[in-house]
Amino acid sequence: MSGTTQIFFSATQYAAATVTAALRAGLFGPRAEHRRILVVSNTAAVPEVGTPLDRMAGFERLRPEFDEVRSWNDFISPHHPAGWSPRGQDLVLWEKAVRRAWDLDDDEPVEIACESIQANPSRAVADIFADSPIHVYADGLMSYGPTRNRIPHGMSSRIARVLHLDLIPGLRPLLLSEYGVRAEAVPNKAMVDVLAQLGEEGAGILADRVPAGHRPTAVLLGQYLSAINLITQDEEEELHVRMVRAAARAGHRDVLFKPHPSAPSAYNTSLEATAQELGLRLTVLSEPVLAETVFARLKPELVIGCFSTALMTAAAFYGIPVARVGTDLLLERITPYENSNRVPLTLIDAALPDAERDVTGTPLPLDTLGGRLGPLVRTVGYCMQSRKHPELREEAAAWLTVHLAEYPQYFKKRRLTSLRLPGAAPVRAEALRRHPVVRKAVKQIRARRR
Repeated sequence: MSGTTQIFFSATQYAAATVTAALRAGLFGPRAEHRRILVVSNTAAVPEVGTPLDRMAGFERLRPEFDEVRSWNDFISPHHPAGWSPRGQDLVLWEKAVRRAWDLDDDEPVEIACESIQANPSRAVADIFADSPIHVYADGLMSYGPTRNRIPHGMSSRIARVLHLDLIPGLRPLLLSEYGVRAEAVPNKAMVDVLAQLGEEGAGILADRVPAGHRPTAVLLGQYLSAINLITQDEEEELHVRMVRAAARAGHRDVLFKPHPSAPSAYNTSLEATAQELGLRLTVLSEPVLAETVFARLKPELVIGCFSTALMTAAAFYGIPVARVGTDLLLERITPYENSNRVPLTLIDAALPDAERDVTGTPLPLDTLGGRLGPLVRTVGYCMQSRKHPELREEAAAWLTVHLAEYPQYFKKRRLTSLRLPGAAPVRAEALRRHPVVRKAVKQIRARRR
């Protein structure tokens, strides 16, 4: 691969950190043999008012790994990167335009490394460079779930591997596995080292916001789940209040709440009122500091959240005890069954103690977690995407036969019925007669008889 130009696409600082960790771990070959371009994109609803990741504090720590930094937003302006893709008949023209804009020779070999290949801008870039190998990287728990949308054969055959964070040792990602794509973990140490460098920028903010002698012993994570229509804003505000009460139940008196960057300030009022009622000292960290920086610098005794990936980074990277709140509500609300958040939600619910009911403060048994959760994740994954993973049917049926009564919250009777799996509702004769497939078959049989 000598002389290859490697183009890395990232939309968030965390994604760029994942790519940097992979590079420093040698997962993309020797530095001297490649020209490396980082292409940043801002997929927010209104990108013009946001800050591109190459202008965020701490980016200079990542910059040395790349020969150049380019902006996808600038290149396709005035189109929005999340909604724009080239027409099929224009792909050759767009490739020529990209090569000219980024000083790539016409015959120069290119490799692409991008985030979710199922959505733009990754899908658009993979279409433009129609002959290039593709490396997909995933920085969260979604990599353990099945592929959401179908990938055309011409594209899926070019995907070399899925790079993922090893947040649950022993658990293999389902993402893109139906296409025979191998999974490769980014070493945890490499990722922690990169996050530590990024965290140097946030250390000063934490020092200013957290009074000396009052280090928070519990950290609460907001997600802004109302933004993806899983619950309402009022319900999410109540979810955060429940986190505060759970921290108090666990005996913590100094608590830090880290909201989602887009969370409305109204959340703070209800939290502060609850904290005052419970006699807690509450710090609301609205500044742009990575959750991992908070974990590394403050070394809390407990992290509480709903189903944020940061719960698992706290456990896997820093050995901090973690607990969940509100996953039961989300398991009821999440639709459709194929929703990509279902596997992360299932993992957190099955792996973490409930902060409102269980004993907390003990680190997760990560060494055994993957083996215990693997069959559950594969069964849920089969129910989500049965056509993509027919090889999992026998295992799923066997697991449901033994364990469905113990874990009913992860499965819908309607889905089990449609797949004819254990736990399915009995099919009534009248419902069977009304089924469109059955009616069509009966009509065909009658037509042949006539």
